Amino acid sequence: MRIGKRDFDVQNKTYVMGILNVTPDSFSDGGRYQKLDQALKHVEGMLSEGADVIDVGGESTRPGYRFVSDEEEIERVTPVIEGIRARFDVPVSLDTYKPEVARAGILAGADLINDIWGLKYDEEMAKVVAASGLPCCLMHNRKVPEYQEFVKEVLADLQESVQIAKGAGISEDKIILDPGVGFGKTYEHNLEIINRLEELKILGYPVLLGASRKSVIGLTLDLPVEERIEGTIVTTVFGVLKGCAFVRVHNVRENVRAVKMAEAIKNSTA
Repeated sequence: MRIGKRDFDVQNKTYVMGILNVTPDSFSDGGRYQKLDQALKHVEGMLSEGADVIDVGGESTRPGYRFVSDEEEIERVTPVIEGIRARFDVPVSLDTYKPEVARAGILAGADLINDIWGLKYDEEMAKVVAASGLPCCLMHNRKVPEYQEFVKEVLADLQESVQIAKGAGISEDKIILDPGVGFGKTYEHNLEIINRLEELKILGYPVLLGASRKSVIGLTLDLPVEERIEGTIVTTVFGVLKGCAFVRVHNVRENVRAVKMAEAIKNSTA
């Protein structure tokens, strides 16, 4: 898969996507990287630690988050995308589910659109992505976490997103799927989907796991957000062993090391 100027071996490797929240209210690092110089310094740090992709988000999606207008979100993300594009040679992902924000981000230089609603929030989103020719990450989400057959329904929901994408003209080699840990799921659902990640590969697309510092870790370990590195690393190792192509994380250095170790064990031969 090609993202920006880089080719990714999504069949055999796991890549690390570093999170850059340019928001005042993100659950983990809200307010820390709102200023452009702070954001770019953080990007520089993540790249030095081994990040393969930078994911820029301009609206918090934590439980109880405040809705942000298109205009405000665009004002937050476009200078950062332009700044990264000017200073660094790294693929940039834009985390948004809004068509107008996606359009602005694409013009600013985004290489990937990461949609937490899997193109289902606004029908224009699929058209915007298709017209751009960019790859997209389609996340599983539901407004209410009610299921009869949980994993089977997650797969069906993701397949719906794939059909929307293909119907709009997005080619199969430009689709990544995300199980949506922490979105439209109970605590038990989140544990189960991480444990059964390999089943998502049945759909035939690269998988991205985003579990970094999330509530499933906090609830399991009874720890605040700033103390969830070890729990995140465990989810990353699960991601590698179960064939995920990407892990989306806050703590890049530690997770890059975890990926390398897990890959060495996974790829060892007697």
